[in-house]
Amino acid sequence: MKMWANNVFPHALLLTGAEGTGGLPMAMALAQFIFCENKSATDSCGKCAGCSKVARMEHADLHFSFPSISPKSGVKANSRLFMQDFREFVKQSPYGTTYDWLQYINAENKQGNITAEECREIIEILYLKSYEGGKKVLIMWRPEYLGKEGNILLKLIEEPPRDTIMIFVAEGRENILATIQSRTQEVRLAPIAAADIAQALSTRALADPRLASQVAHIAMGSYTEALRLLRHTENDLFPDVRQLFNVLFTNNGPGISKFADEWAKAGREQQKNFLHYVIQLMEHTLKASYSPAAPIPLTDTEAEFVRKLAAKNMPFEALSSFIAAISDTIYYIERNGHAKTQLHAMLIRLHYIILGRSLPV
Repeated sequence: MKMWANNVFPHALLLTGAEGTGGLPMAMALAQFIFCENKSATDSCGKCAGCSKVARMEHADLHFSFPSISPKSGVKANSRLFMQDFREFVKQSPYGTTYDWLQYINAENKQGNITAEECREIIEILYLKSYEGGKKVLIMWRPEYLGKEGNILLKLIEEPPRDTIMIFVAEGRENILATIQSRTQEVRLAPIAAADIAQALSTRALADPRLASQVAHIAMGSYTEALRLLRHTENDLFPDVRQLFNVLFTNNGPGISKFADEWAKAGREQQKNFLHYVIQLMEHTLKASYSPAAPIPLTDTEAEFVRKLAAKNMPFEALSSFIAAISDTIYYIERNGHAKTQLHAMLIRLHYIILGRSLPV
């Protein structure tokens, strides 16, 4: 907002951030600020007519472009044909992915794209006078889908009409034309803090605080991934983690076998979620081993578990090998490896790591 106050807000802004980090909500918030009639130094008012129109995605001077498909034979893809669908999709899933969007409009195996015809239409629209006498804003969601057609927009991006702002929302730079990148000012979005994801899940009654915290740490900064994880994580994972380490550290062979048998019955996504959760706890253990006074951003029960595990003073190499063994198992499960076999093999490896012994050849 300082750039706006200093009158140096870029006319072509590129927001890049991994899936689920909120690029589109950020673009919408910027548009709302731009059109707000009673903005403060740091935010829009959220109540005026301008804010309300942007929130409904119905402001006459706010334009959208996004990947679309041909609705029927002989009709070329164009965002304009799917605008109402896009409004409903964003309302339901503001952090939704391109895949989610294409499924929402029943694209099936069709590839979404932003066509040359749509690029020319964008130029025509933005060269018209604004309907309400102020700024004009274009939000292009996923410019990666432009392809070479994006070159049609280069002159517009480099020399836009007066009072025109273009906001491009991408997941990464690698698939965007270099000619477009060079004409935009990039802002990279950081992953969402686990605490913020957990709070959102709890506030919206999507999960109890404990499960919300677990999922938030596994999600690696993506709210979209957190929602996906919730669909495959119905129960608190921590009791099973405690059971896992109990059978490993007590040299309980039958317990190890029973644990593998029970988790082999779970779905693959649930197995992967559980193993990712264990890795997160092990990474916190690694940090706690070298910085015991540092705060641990987990629930009290999980933090106590991490401190007790760190107090066992497992060597760095052992902790690293522990995490590597679990990561290998996730890899094989993702590739349809026999779950029971993979889990048994992993537990045996983990047990030998705890004992400080090498597996027999």
